[in-house]
Amino acid sequence: MNELKYSEQDAINHPDHYKSRSGMETIDVIQAFTEDLSGITAVCTANVIKYMCRWSHKNGVEDLKKAQWYLNHLIDIVEGEN
Repeated sequence: MNELKYSEQDAINHPDHYKSRSGMETIDVIQAFTEDLSGITAVCTANVIKYMCRWSHKNGVEDLKKAQWYLNHLIDIVEGEN
């Protein structure tokens, strides 16, 4: 069995681009803010949070555009429900 080194495990389980300086992880924020949502609204909300949390540490403007895409999609869904 090929065991991962600690740094590789950390990159999988706790990547730096998903952690704040205080150690808060994006997954915990997503869980807190989507617990009352389901389906595609939960997915879109989670992705907006994910991309906004990591944009300055990973893919820059590309992540901002991804967050925007999911936000626009979420707005379309919510407006379509009303």
